[in-house]
Amino acid sequence: MKSKPASDLARVKPPALRSGDTVGVVAPASNVKRADLEVGCEALRRAGYRPFYFDSILEQDLYFAGSVGRRVRELKEMFMRDEVKAIVCARGGYGANYLLGQINLDTIRDHPKIFVGYSDLTALMTHITDTTGLVTFHGPMVAKDWARQDGVDLASWQAALASAVPWDIALNAGASALVEGEAVGVLYGGCLSILVTSLGTPYAIKTSGTILFLEDVAAKPFQIDRMLMQMKLAGMFSEVRGIVFGEMLDCVQTANQGYTLEQVVMQIVGNLGVPVAFGVRSGHVTTGNITLPFGVQTRLKVSGGKVALEVLEVAVTQA
Repeated sequence: MKSKPASDLARVKPPALRSGDTVGVVAPASNVKRADLEVGCEALRRAGYRPFYFDSILEQDLYFAGSVGRRVRELKEMFMRDEVKAIVCARGGYGANYLLGQINLDTIRDHPKIFVGYSDLTALMTHITDTTGLVTFHGPMVAKDWARQDGVDLASWQAALASAVPWDIALNAGASALVEGEAVGVLYGGCLSILVTSLGTPYAIKTSGTILFLEDVAAKPFQIDRMLMQMKLAGMFSEVRGIVFGEMLDCVQTANQGYTLEQVVMQIVGNLGVPVAFGVRSGHVTTGNITLPFGVQTRLKVSGGKVALEVLEVAVTQA
């Protein structure tokens, strides 16, 4: 079985984010703590933006940020409001999958905006990109990365959300080469455990022709192995152009396990014939969350033990 091809839809690029713009904060998944939300909003203000959220964002239903209806309405309203120039998720957790059959895709098509998130929000991001063509952004969230010191890589945030020219993503020092090579493809992906759960559903990811970014947190090596094997057996790697792993924070069995996670992943992806990199700091990270634009052409170079990611087209319009 082969992966479905990456969406043939024309890519829709949202308007750029400027200093002074209003940033809408949403919680499509788990419930949010007011203190974390306020600290993150203050950091956005210091960065030059005007954060805005509805009071209902603090509602709680079990472990969700309110009911499905509340979360759907919040997202729709943020896309429809003209003054909101970007939508940034407060946090991940769990629950975005409840919105997949409920969100109004026509509203998103008619009001394309920057949409930023990671972790559980992978489900929404891949679905939106695959069905509307909208470029989405795998990057820092308000009540998480923006709420802690040095949680945001500002250079990549500004390049992805505002640049009028293509750019090289300045990668962290921990990024390493696993399989050398060079490839061009559409940057795409997200949290590995969320990507895997899409398989066998109408919302299955489309990996053909992509530079596939995979990251996760606190999953044991055998669990990473199992998820990667499921993707491989489902044909998700058959037509990828390259693979980039994230920092894979806390993905260990024990401190003295006697093997590395790099060795584990190489068992599955080392013989695909595509370049493979490891340790790019986006998503669940220790510090400086790098913003990656999903849906744009990107060149991956893995050579001489070094890794380079070059974004070949702008991710936003200069409206």
